[in-house]
Amino acid sequence: MQSLPQDLHLPRLRLAVVGHLEWVTFLAVDQLPQAGLISRAHRSLEEPAGAGAVVAVQLAQLCGAEVIFFTALGRDAIGERSEARLRELWVTPQIAWRDQPTRRGLSLVDGSSDRAITVIGERLTPTAADPLPWEQLSDCAGVFVSASDAEGLRLARRAPVLTATPRLRLPLLLKAGVVLDALIGSGLDPSEQIPKGALAPAPRLQITTEGADGGLLIPGGRFSAEPLPGPLVETYGCGDSFAAGVTAGLAAGWSVAESVRLGAHCGATCATRFGPYG
Repeated sequence: MQSLPQDLHLPRLRLAVVGHLEWVTFLAVDQLPQAGLISRAHRSLEEPAGAGAVVAVQLAQLCGAEVIFFTALGRDAIGERSEARLRELWVTPQIAWRDQPTRRGLSLVDGSSDRAITVIGERLTPTAADPLPWEQLSDCAGVFVSASDAEGLRLARRAPVLTATPRLRLPLLLKAGVVLDALIGSGLDPSEQIPKGALAPAPRLQITTEGADGGLLIPGGRFSAEPLPGPLVETYGCGDSFAAGVTAGLAAGWSVAESVRLGAHCGATCATRFGPYG
């Protein structure tokens, strides 16, 4: 389990994630790529990552219990490695297998902790039509969704607490027509910003994160970031770790303030790791 302040310890919860992953190669380099120059890596790591996987692993670390992860993978060696590694990380994958390559990614970070990410291939998304045990979502205290179709989001709404990322895109969120307990996205990433009032029905809580500057709650106003528990290493997965903490807190019946503080602690801890899991 992840090390937490005494007042942020969670009960064991049955939680789930519906979403995507990519198999990511993490490289620590002397400098980020520039035209005509060769950069050199002095550290490397490979993990199943991307929003869905990062949230699932973070939830498992927080609660000390296995998390169900509804996802889609290609029928290839990378898909098989992803499944095996997720199980090592206390995640139980429920997989819709696709006859196409599993998506990959490359994340580079330099000595200043600046990073650059490249994804390779199509994002594979689990949908309601996939023969997965969707009925298990009814038994979960909370579900986070990073990728699905509108009907998949409706199935996830069976859980008492449902959170999601704006990466689902506004048209899908409008088509699903469900009330989210929290919509959690980056205020620094234009692709994750949905204007206030654009969703109908509106989420009960909309959160936009701003890294070290904290972020904004609607309703609720601004919140502060938590101090880093160690030196800054990189920021890959910090926003997804924040989303996991908020989801777990709300699923445990905590207040918004307590849940956001837990999320901020998770994001800060992630920033001290090479790769999202430590």
